[in-house]
This record gives sequence, C-alpha cells and structure tokens, in this order.
Amino acid sequence: MYWWGPFVLLATFFGMEFMAWATHKFVMHGFMWYFHADHHVEEPGFFERNDVFFLIYAIPSWLCIMLGMMNEAYVPVWMGFGIAAYGFAYFLVHDVFIHRRFKWLRNIDNAYFTAIRKAHKVHHKHQGKEHGECFGMLIVPPKYFQEAKKAFQNKNSK
Repeated sequence: MYWWGPFVLLATFFGMEFMAWATHKFVMHGFMWYFHADHHVEEPGFFERNDVFFLIYAIPSWLCIMLGMMNEAYVPVWMGFGIAAYGFAYFLVHDVFIHRRFKWLRNIDNAYFTAIRKAHKVHHKHQGKEHGECFGMLIVPPKYFQEAKKAFQNKNSK
C-alpha cells in the first residue's frame, strides 16, 4: 500500500460533492429528469426510479477498483474507494437521515445535520425540474447553517 492512497481517497470523496452537485443540477434536473422526478413527489413503494443513479456512481467506482487492481495502477483504485465512500455517505445522509427510508439515525440533533435537512427540504419544495436550489448534500449554503446554529444556541440557552 502506498502512503498517499488515503489522501487520494479523501480528495476523491470531497471532489465527489461537487460532482454530485453538478450531476444533480444538470443531469438529474436536466435530460434524466424522468428518473429523478419520482424523488420529488410522494409515491407508494420503497424503490424509486431515482435509485438508478446509484449505478451511475457505483459502476465507475467498481471499474476504477477492478481495472486499477488488474493493472497495478493504484491511483484509480483509491479513487474508486473514494467514490464508494461518498456513495456510502450519500446513502447514510440522504436516504437514511434525510428521507428516513430506514429507521436509523433519527435522533441526530446538531446544527450541521439540521442545516443539511433544511437545505434538502428547500430543494424539495420545487416539485418540477426548474427553479431548483440547494443541489449539494454535504455542503449547504451558509444561511441554513447559520439558522441552525442560531436555533441550537437558543435551544441550549433555555
């Protein structure tokens, strides 16, 4: 193992936030709206067409890891692990914490996660593909974080 591997993983993980933002704004709310539309309306059932985007990220992650290992090219391997780590974080934050698709992580109570939920709620107030806002997941506009911090300070001062 190379000493720089974890740095490549972390750089890829954080870079994925910007890739996810751009994909969400220009692809999901663009030419692939058909797959993302059901995520903006309440429909019965556990799975959504939107879940296809899991593959859009899982396949490059898998290919980077597999082809990198086959060719002993370890930068793509670590990048693949970074993409996978972001996918896991996305699953935990977006599907589990925000949308409550599973009964875990329901009692997280801090300003950062409150800001994430608020920004996502603002994103979902637009049920169509136009006029969207707050396309990221882990980086939220400062105003939502400041609102959440203020709410927590008020709550803790009582």
